[in-house]
Amino acid sequence: MQLLLAVVSGGYAVGAALGWGSGELAEIMGDFGLSAAALLAAVSCYTYARTIDSRERPAWLLFAFSSLMGACGNGVWGWYEVVLGETVPKPSLADFAFLCFAPPAIVGLLVLAKRPVTRAGWVCLGLDSWLIGGSLLTLSWSLALAHAARTAQSGAPGSVPRAALSLAYPLLDIALVSMVLVLHFRRSEANRSAVNTAIAALALTVLSDALFTSPLLSAEYQSGQLLDAGWFAGSLLLAYAPWGARRAHPAPGAPGLARGERPVSRPITGSLPALTPYLAAAVCTLGILYNVVDGRKVDRVVVFTGCTVVLALVIRQGIMLIDNIALTQELAQKENHFRSLVQGSSDVIMIAAPTGTLRYVSPAAAGVYGREAEELVGTELATLIHPHDLGRVVHEVRRFLAAPPAEEPTTRIECRFKSGGGEWLNVESTVNRHQGGLILNSRDVTERVRLQAQLQHSAEHDPLTDLPNRALFTRRVRQALTGRRAGDHSTAVLFIDLDGFKAVNDTIGHQAGDELLIEAARRLQDSVRAGDTAARLGGDEFAALILGDGSRDRSAREYQVHEIADRLRTTLSQPYRIAGSDVRVAASIGVAFADPGITPSDLMRNADLAMYRAKAGGKDRVELYAPQMQAEVVRKAELAGRLRTALHDGEFALLHQPVVSLATGEVTAVAAQARWRSAQGILFTPAEFLRVAEYSEGTATGSAGRSGRSGLPAGMPTRAAELGHWLLEEAVAQAAERHRIGHDVPVAVRMSAQRLLDRGAPLGSVEALLTRHGLPSGALVIEMTVSDPRVPFDELERRLAALRRLGVLISLDGFGSGYAAISALRRLPVDILKVDRGLVEGVVESARLHKITAGLLRIANDLGMQSVADGVDLPEQVMALRAMGCTHGQGVAFSGPLDEYRLRRALVRGTFPVPGAAAQPALAGGSPGGSMAIRRGSHNETPVPPA
Repeated sequence: MQLLLAVVSGGYAVGAALGWGSGELAEIMGDFGLSAAALLAAVSCYTYARTIDSRERPAWLLFAFSSLMGACGNGVWGWYEVVLGETVPKPSLADFAFLCFAPPAIVGLLVLAKRPVTRAGWVCLGLDSWLIGGSLLTLSWSLALAHAARTAQSGAPGSVPRAALSLAYPLLDIALVSMVLVLHFRRSEANRSAVNTAIAALALTVLSDALFTSPLLSAEYQSGQLLDAGWFAGSLLLAYAPWGARRAHPAPGAPGLARGERPVSRPITGSLPALTPYLAAAVCTLGILYNVVDGRKVDRVVVFTGCTVVLALVIRQGIMLIDNIALTQELAQKENHFRSLVQGSSDVIMIAAPTGTLRYVSPAAAGVYGREAEELVGTELATLIHPHDLGRVVHEVRRFLAAPPAEEPTTRIECRFKSGGGEWLNVESTVNRHQGGLILNSRDVTERVRLQAQLQHSAEHDPLTDLPNRALFTRRVRQALTGRRAGDHSTAVLFIDLDGFKAVNDTIGHQAGDELLIEAARRLQDSVRAGDTAARLGGDEFAALILGDGSRDRSAREYQVHEIADRLRTTLSQPYRIAGSDVRVAASIGVAFADPGITPSDLMRNADLAMYRAKAGGKDRVELYAPQMQAEVVRKAELAGRLRTALHDGEFALLHQPVVSLATGEVTAVAAQARWRSAQGILFTPAEFLRVAEYSEGTATGSAGRSGRSGLPAGMPTRAAELGHWLLEEAVAQAAERHRIGHDVPVAVRMSAQRLLDRGAPLGSVEALLTRHGLPSGALVIEMTVSDPRVPFDELERRLAALRRLGVLISLDGFGSGYAAISALRRLPVDILKVDRGLVEGVVESARLHKITAGLLRIANDLGMQSVADGVDLPEQVMALRAMGCTHGQGVAFSGPLDEYRLRRALVRGTFPVPGAAAQPALAGGSPGGSMAIRRGSHNETPVPPA
């Protein structure tokens, strides 16, 4: 567009300079050509005004009207010269149109001007306009207008209208020039490119008018001459102004000031408004000097105009002086205000030069840094920053200074700053740009940093031992498995559990337990290397991360880590001096290595499984992880799911094994046993289910509080309790039904000591069960097993005494094996002793077991208790036990487990044949007719026909 505009305007100028080739064409181009250009400007401004919706719209409508008047004037001029071939009369309709060009343009410029906000501003706007207009009027009057006025006074015919026109054109041009200059000094920021182009177009038009009205050209002017090129170019420039400027306007987000470019300073242009009064006075002086030098008498109009210009100048300067005084006072007040803020602020405000030298430091530096502000001024900022932080600070400052200010006006830097006492303070600074340098608003955050570090330490360390906790240990393991150590598979994790720690808490108190844990943590910390990590995971569980040494010999590395673990086990198992006495605990340790691709959670799980295997294998030992350990956990999880399904779907059935008198063969009791019904309808002894259930029931109390530590599937203890509850209720219900039809044989139900002490089973639950089913209390035998050394005998004794008061008989199961059999016999109220099947199986072949079993049965007989031998499968065992004084037996030598139908048939018969019945017992025992207890009968997977 700019190139096209220049080509068209230049072509017109060349044609006008060469005369267009003929006088007729010159007149056409000088009249109708100018009319067409002005009409184009009118249409362009009008169209643009309709597309915008702002305060600029009236201005462009006025510009369109002004251009339309110019087009009409040139059209009338062409009508006379080209169409009619006559000289244009003066005055004519063309003069009226030309005179209407300036007023709309002046008003449009006023609309575009920046509006003053105060009365003084409006007064200054008027004074500036008159200063420019009056000075131009003085000069124009001296040069040409005075001659036109004298011509009008001569009284010649037609002289007055012509003189009036001669005065009107320059006066309107002077007014238009005045507004152009004022608008240039006071233009608004909105659409600056379009306004500047419009001002340039009007200025070019006014310049052409001034040359046309000058005495040198007005007498010899003809249409089509070079002067027309100025009007033509002015009209085209006004037509181009809105549209070309709109395309040149930067789009949002385009590079410019919004992207941080610095605005180009224009000191000369910015000073022109201040120089306007003096320039106007200089122009007035030139007008008066022209008359004096030419020897003419000074015209009264010149004197009057000059005086008004001088008066306006004085008033203008007075207003400026008052404004300057007010601004100076306001500036001093704001300066005092900000000085008070800076000096009274608790933050240290520093100004650094581009070289890094401190130019200003606020007085708060004395209280914050312990150094006077005057001492810091002139100091290099880099010398005050900790050397370890200096590189990071310099990098951040350079990045900040290179960033666009509009996108990042400020940044925040935290570093250590040297105080007057020589210590390093943690300082947080807000940094802003300032004349190429920096403004730093700094505050001391040492206490906050110390508190954050303390909170971080507390969040990652155990409060009792100050060792890393599980979260920090897990993060250290993750770091060891990633980064540059990712390929080192010799890294190992050790899980450590203190065996017997709960007994310490229960016997000598939790305070002693805490002291033991603190000492154990100290031993563990002293035993690992500097780069390794020792942690407490919770309770009496510890862990150690042994970083790899890059060794590719797996067996050698396993041997080395096993030695480290064994040394740790020995160290942790040494006696602890607690409360003046020696306390001993053992340590079970599981070791797992970082196999390729293993995750931190899997590695820690493997070490946990290995540690559980160490505890299950006898405790106080070290166990390396093997893949089958995880397979065993998966298998137990599957068992837990199958057990849950069997319980919920009613797949368990209840069988009973008779307890027979060894003297008479009479059935004196039946032992209730659970069986699992397979999908084919065959009942199997769920030995694997029961072993898992029994172990989980026996260890659930001891493993309380160890999340995931037992190695058993979650929910297994709950399933064991559900199975025990089902067994008890089903046995009581079926026994009650047998009693109602006349079979008054007691039923024995096996229960562990932990279940008897379960808080979830109230004391009245057994009585309520007997009452609900109508079973006499004497018809129930509780077979109790004691397999955990941590069982409180005092509480267990109270519970058993309460059951005996209900009439329930108590049998001590597994006598001769397991934990604390003699202690239980001595302290607990027991009616029946049940000899463990491990002794019964070898009573014939092993002389040692024969003597042990005989001694145990002698104890039972001396205490007046009945005895039951479990697992009597052979006739030789029957004869040997009866000879030792055993009163009752249970096993396949008499009968296997029976369903309800076969059991009732056996009860109707009442007796079983006893091998060697004619033999007499060597020792007389209790009554053969007493109630017996039961454990489990055969543990073989023996198929039994469906009930």
